Amino acid sequence: MLQTLIAALALSASFYTHPGQLVRVDHHRLNMYCIGRGSPTVVFDSGWEDWAPAWILVQPAVARWTRACTYDRAGAGFSDPGPMPRTSVRIADDLHAALHNAGIRGPYILVGHSFGSYNTRTFVDRYPREVAGLVLVDGEDGDVEPPHERQQHDRSLPAVVAELRRCRDALAAGRPLPKLPRKPGWDCSQQFFRGIPERMFPAQLNAAILRIARTKLALYDEVMSEMAEMPADEAYLITHWTSLGSRPVRVLTAQNHFYDTAKTPPALHRKHLLFEHAEAVAQARWLALSSDSKQIFAYRSGHYIELDQPQLVIDAIHDVIERSRR
Repeated sequence: MLQTLIAALALSASFYTHPGQLVRVDHHRLNMYCIGRGSPTVVFDSGWEDWAPAWILVQPAVARWTRACTYDRAGAGFSDPGPMPRTSVRIADDLHAALHNAGIRGPYILVGHSFGSYNTRTFVDRYPREVAGLVLVDGEDGDVEPPHERQQHDRSLPAVVAELRRCRDALAAGRPLPKLPRKPGWDCSQQFFRGIPERMFPAQLNAAILRIARTKLALYDEVMSEMAEMPADEAYLITHWTSLGSRPVRVLTAQNHFYDTAKTPPALHRKHLLFEHAEAVAQARWLALSSDSKQIFAYRSGHYIELDQPQLVIDAIHDVIERSRR
């Protein structure tokens, strides 16, 4: 783990604080970072309000075995804004075009965290012959949770979009970025990833992220559109359930979203345990995507398993690489 962290810190200084390869897709460019050699290529898609640096502890480790590519979705990080709306279908098509235009041919092992799981599973549906395996890292599970829970989640989205619009409008008008009611003490620029500054990022990377969040209107347009389109993304995945046959699928499920400790009040801890159980049951439904599937529980992780327990993610990807090569 120490070697992974040292490699990650070195990588962040050379990669994530400035653009990598800007790849043309129609009338915009996507920013990609690829390191390592070999096949299949591992392609990472990050969660909502995140971009390539989310994989800082994982990408350099995976690059020891094969080519590993992270990227910024259109509007995020150093990528250009793309056409609206930002649906998972459009995102998957963008990624597919960028990979081909960059000369990065399949097969691909897709790794999706949170909202990135919508995009990677949509990619599987649209380009199944180019996918060698799939790793879902505490994936967004709206399409496989009970309908009443999905509807409750979807009803909460407009309020978040409205809050983001206030951020965007303040930036456009040159006003100070407002504070966030849903995240007390933070202003708009701090909401990205799991909060900036992120303790696992070096200072220069946190500074680069804040510069983007304080100056780039397209970033707010992107995340607003992605959130507004989530109900449609879920509907797409419900009606487009594409099996990977015997190709390997690994489902990593976080089991400490609230970071409970021995000091957590028992009644609250029980409530949190019920939530963790519901998440585990929902994500277990993805095991039906393949006859070679496995669910892995991250008992010491919140939602960002790739930052809390990166070795679990690294090991799962390595397993999928080896099994796909056989």
